[in-house]
Amino acid sequence: MGCASCHGQNGEGISTIRDGYEKGPSLVGVGAAAVDFRVETGRMPLAQPGSQAPRKQPTYSDEEVAAMAAYVASLAPGPAIPTEQDYSIEGLSDDEREEAIVRGGQIFLTNCTACHNFNGGGGAMPRGGYAPSLKGVESKHIYEALLTGPQAMPNFSNGNLSPEEKRDVIAYLRSIEDTPNYGGFGMGGLGPVSEGLFAWVLGIGGLVGFAVWIAAHTTRSTKQPIEEGAEA
Repeated sequence: MGCASCHGQNGEGISTIRDGYEKGPSLVGVGAAAVDFRVETGRMPLAQPGSQAPRKQPTYSDEEVAAMAAYVASLAPGPAIPTEQDYSIEGLSDDEREEAIVRGGQIFLTNCTACHNFNGGGGAMPRGGYAPSLKGVESKHIYEALLTGPQAMPNFSNGNLSPEEKRDVIAYLRSIEDTPNYGGFGMGGLGPVSEGLFAWVLGIGGLVGFAVWIAAHTTRSTKQPIEEGAEA
């Protein structure tokens, strides 16, 4: 009953407008991976519809999530829940790991930085949405999000992004989490926009303020009038 009130008794979805908002979409064909991602991260069930479902503590236990995922998977073929072998590079050699991280970085910088920023820190999106931070997110959930495309996120199916490429993206994200910031204050890792703003506001702004201060405290000499009878 926790899902049927929005998605229908058979997962067919409820598209009728009720109580001022639209009910849940059909779950037929979304696969077990979509259910596992949304329910295990607490995004479902929603307390109320909104522009985006936030991550929160899960409502259901692991056994209940697995049962719901299995039921939805039985409705129609769809993406399965990935295993550790799908998203881990532990079985690769050191050279293969380095290659996977480099490939993953290229894919991430090409396809993901527009929303999640260069360091995976997330960012704002139109219409009240946002790209969540990827820091500390379980590798399985990142793989499931790539595979199923939750909400505003594009769907990177295996035809668009191979399982190995998804694994490489995750390897890259794990690698930048462990890399210290040698450049000092990272300014949110937002790239040249934040760095340029920092330079203008604090750099040039500071110089202008210092110039004004110097002008205000400069000693000014005044010419004294010569009194009558005094020697010139």
